[in-house]
Amino acid sequence: MTPILYDFWRSSAAYRVRIVLNLKQVAYESVAVDLTKGAQRNPAFLARNPQGLVPALDIGSTVLTQSLAIIDYLDATHERVPMVSSDPVARSHVLAQALVIAADIHPIDNLRVLNRLTAQFGADQAARDAWYTHWIIEGLTALEAMTADLPGPFLGGDAPNLADVCLIPQLYNARRFAVPLDRFPRLLRADAAAAERPEIVAAHPDRVRPGDATPQA
Repeated sequence: MTPILYDFWRSSAAYRVRIVLNLKQVAYESVAVDLTKGAQRNPAFLARNPQGLVPALDIGSTVLTQSLAIIDYLDATHERVPMVSSDPVARSHVLAQALVIAADIHPIDNLRVLNRLTAQFGADQAARDAWYTHWIIEGLTALEAMTADLPGPFLGGDAPNLADVCLIPQLYNARRFAVPLDRFPRLLRADAAAAERPEIVAAHPDRVRPGDATPQA
């Protein structure tokens, strides 16, 4: 069957998976899950992913969750544009770079955390923005240092890898919040290279923003 991606157009985790599906030329159907309307708590969606998070990828025999786990599956089943190196040391470095974003920046800057800052601690929009900016700058500063000497144009060299796939959505989010990025020339170089790849451009939130469709039982 054609895989079904349960997606939210502005989710950076879902954006990662869209990029990889496109790079690997995997045809898929997209079903929108509007996080701003609470569609992730729809019982039909929770039956697919009890965490109530996107993305989720229905491959027919099962539903895969968590963006990096989905990407790992896609990398294991589709050789085109490998996301990690076969060399154990190089693989570890790429995973570390990707996890700076996927484990250290994104989880504490996502929508449910920002909403909790307001609900539990009374944070206004300015406080939310300051929180968001702090963690992005801290993480990207580390990632810039980790990748400064890598050949380009991508962090993965001539082709994007898992670190690039995590970086591109994070920079999109940083720009949404007007985070200053001039101090990250190596990361911006990789992002500029991504803007030249049609498969990556096609995964951009502005290209996939849907109507109000939500998953049905």
